[in-house]
Amino acid sequence: MDLDIDQTLEWLNEKADLAGDALSSAGLYYEALIIVAGVLVAWGLSSLIRNRLPVFAKEPPASERFDVRGALYRAGTLVFPIMCVLVFGAATILSDRLLGENWLVRIAQGVSVVQLIYRFGTHLLHSETARSLLTWIGLPIALLYVFGWLDDVTTQLDSVGFEFGNIQFSAYTIARTIVFGAVLFWLGRVSNTTGQRVIRKQQKLDTSTKEVIAKLFQIALFVLIFVLLLQVMGIDVTTLVVFGGAIGVGLGFGLQQIAANFISGIIILLDRSITIDDYIELEDGRAGTLRELNMRFAILQTFDGKDIMVPNEQFITTAFTNWTHHNKKQRYAINFDVAYETDLEAMFPIIRDIVASHPRVLSGDDLPLSERPDAEIQAFADSGITILVEFWMEGIDDGDNRVGADLLMMIWTALKENGITIPFPQREVRVLGDQGFPEKK
Repeated sequence: MDLDIDQTLEWLNEKADLAGDALSSAGLYYEALIIVAGVLVAWGLSSLIRNRLPVFAKEPPASERFDVRGALYRAGTLVFPIMCVLVFGAATILSDRLLGENWLVRIAQGVSVVQLIYRFGTHLLHSETARSLLTWIGLPIALLYVFGWLDDVTTQLDSVGFEFGNIQFSAYTIARTIVFGAVLFWLGRVSNTTGQRVIRKQQKLDTSTKEVIAKLFQIALFVLIFVLLLQVMGIDVTTLVVFGGAIGVGLGFGLQQIAANFISGIIILLDRSITIDDYIELEDGRAGTLRELNMRFAILQTFDGKDIMVPNEQFITTAFTNWTHHNKKQRYAINFDVAYETDLEAMFPIIRDIVASHPRVLSGDDLPLSERPDAEIQAFADSGITILVEFWMEGIDDGDNRVGADLLMMIWTALKENGITIPFPQREVRVLGDQGFPEKK
């Protein structure tokens, strides 16, 4: 027991002597001066950058606060810690050459890295998942770097591994793939969302061109992330040639539908047969407005709030009706019956004026005669005369544009005010006497 106490005291004395030597050495104070000078230099550089660059100097309007410009403005808080990391990185080399030691400067650099990660998570990230990854993965790595244990940990993890064919994997490779893979996929998702939003806001491009550029941008981004992930895993990209035949066979059998839909999506974007906001009716009668065109399927949104997922291949192999692709104007027809004793010559002008008075119906003397509201006899029915009313409007007669229903109500009111009768089926029943029937005995 006494021996253990003596050994502990001896160890403590040894560490105290080392700490005293370190505190009394001139190198410590020189490193402290280097750190102070580094902070001043980083502060001066960051102030210069933030004042000279307009994206940092002027706050964007509220409408762009969560756009690319807003993100760049918020990134201004990262300029100072980034400058600290860079300046202290150069200071570690300078301190090692001049003083033969740089442990204090390395600690200052590590603290700057921790501060950079913290500000990045609090000012730029809005996803709780991304913040959790940064908190539980990014900060521990930064702390390992601060205390100088990062190289030892990576070396130890790299020594534990296994082989899969001709490819070697280690625990360090797997951990690195998980960390950088999560970061790459998060950056890819954010970049894809931001990039497509920026592309679709370009007013100089038409809708089809925007969709083509957005789709090509999405494909290029995913390919870039895949290649970078392979490099992180330590897999040479040229080795993928070996698997090219197997992938081709897989596409030919198991993935043929996915490949067909993908290629069909590219063809649709290039030939511009459908574009966003087109009203499309399929062969089976389902119809909706095209809201999104993905790599595998298109989304048609109906007026009753439902989404119809249509494979891209269906737009290539089957017929469909595009109501609004080249011409937003559509012609619609409604009909009703009036009694045979109705004065049609007096009724037709009334119906035409009623239909033309609707704000969504196209009317006026400047229009061709074929596009003006019209009323005519369609047929002579059993109970009355069937009247056909035709009119043109921009858009689809559904959803917010229920013009047909409004016109029927307006016509009903006009008929009542003018005393015009809408007939209904009538049957005349005659009860015959006992003629022709034998008398009962």
